[in-house]
This record gives sequence, C-alpha cells and structure tokens, in this order.
Amino acid sequence: MSFEGFELSRIDLGEVTLRVRHGGSGPPLLLLHGCPQTHMMWGKIAAELAKDFTVVAPDLRGYGESSKPEPVADHANYSKRAMAGDALALMRKLGFERFDVAGHDRGGRVAYRLALDHPQATRRISVLDIIPTGEVWARADHRFALRYWFWAFMAQPAPLPETVIGRDPEYFFFQGMFRGDTAMFEPEAYADYIRCNADPLTVRGVCEDYRAGASFDRLLDQAQRGNAQIGCPVQVLWGGRSAVGAMGDVISIWRDWVPDLRGEAIDCGHFLPEEKPAESLAALRSYFLEGR
Repeated sequence: MSFEGFELSRIDLGEVTLRVRHGGSGPPLLLLHGCPQTHMMWGKIAAELAKDFTVVAPDLRGYGESSKPEPVADHANYSKRAMAGDALALMRKLGFERFDVAGHDRGGRVAYRLALDHPQATRRISVLDIIPTGEVWARADHRFALRYWFWAFMAQPAPLPETVIGRDPEYFFFQGMFRGDTAMFEPEAYADYIRCNADPLTVRGVCEDYRAGASFDRLLDQAQRGNAQIGCPVQVLWGGRSAVGAMGDVISIWRDWVPDLRGEAIDCGHFLPEEKPAESLAALRSYFLEGR
C-alpha cells in the first residue's frame, strides 16, 4: 500500500466535506472509488500514477470519512449527478478546470455522469467494471436477481436494509456481496473499509446511493439514452471473471452512449486495481498519456 508523498486533506465544498488524498505532478487525474470501499482502493497504483499525473483520490459523499448528508425524499442528494457536482467542485478548488477521470464501480457511474453533465471539464474518462445504470436495470432478469441481488435490496425503503446491514456490515459487504474473497485487499485498505462501514451513517449513505441508482439515476439514464452521448473519449475496462460480462457485450452496450470508445477485459474479478494492479496500471497509464 503506498500513497507515499500524498497529502491527506479534508476539503470543504460547502454542501459536503470530502476526505481527499492528492499528490504527484503533471496533468490532473481524478480517481473515484466504488462500493463498499474508500479512496484507499487505489493504493496499489496511486504512487505509480503520480509519476505522470497529479492524482486526486476522494471518498465519495456518503462513503469513507466524507460527509453523509441527511437524505431527501427523491434521493437526489445521493445521485451520481450530485456526486459528479462534488467532483467538479473539488477539482476546481484544487485549481483544475479540465481533467481526466477513472472510476471503479459506483465511481465509474459518477465518472460518466460527470462527462455527460460537465463535458467542458472532462478530457478523458475510464470506467471500470460497469455498464450504465439504466442499462443494468433494463437487463434485470433471473441472472440479475441472483448476482446483483444487493442492488434491489439496498434500494428498499429505510430502515430495512440499514437494519439488516447494521447487524454485521463486514459480513454483508464482503462475505455477502462479494463472496468473502478479501485476499486481494491490502491490510491497510481493508481496515479502512471495515472501520468506515461500521458507521451507521455510512451504511445509510451506501443505501441512499443505491436508492438513487434505482430511481433518480435510472430515470435520468432512461431519458438520455439515444438523446445524449458522451463527447470525450471513454475507456471501458472490466473483469473477465466479473458479473459485468454476463450482462452482455460490454463494448456494444457502451456504443449507444459513446462515439469514441475503446476497452478490454482484464483476467480478474470485480476489483481490477486491487486484483490485477499491474495490468490495471498499464491500461490506465497508456490511455491517459495518449495524445499528450
């Protein structure tokens, strides 16, 4: 685990305060984590990326040590649009008007929403192990029910999922959602995930994220499908042994959203930068250095 030379900060953006690590030099690169993680998921590759880029890695709102706002009725303040707004405000506060973005899992959903909502800010994005939120729900069948069961469960009204998860967050997030394979996580990162997810407000934030995904985010994707495309280049990386590939031809699904698209599967499961850090690093570095 290495964030050597990185600064750890709490950055106040007005509506929320984010825990952020940033370091390195060169063009700005924003790294966005997934569920049930924190920015620590990038620890195996952050120092290497920082040799070529100024790397910024926050905890998303609702996660880690970032703010957990009181939920609103339509879940909009935990939508990917709200999180994309946080990302834009963070990068502007650090002095970056245009930047690259890599997002894994929920962070990938924030990344493509950022590119759709704020095209002037995104030079290139890379999304790791996702297809668009609306496309996932459109393909909800028996396979979805068995492999993505937690999408529907965590989207249930409060306090049902919070009560169940709160009994044993470590078991739910790592033995339940991801079948207990934690060997790929660095001890320092895993300890951060467990500590942060033990907070009931984090559990609530995660559930609000999924509630927004099932409602606000899904409906926004549905309205924009065929009517809005991502204008910047997009790289799609996915785990060859993850559930995403089972949703269909990943590249074909993304082509409805992205004219300038490239991507590949990496021989691993869901957690690409932690399971296959060398391969993930090589793919991200070559993509974001292209054309510079």
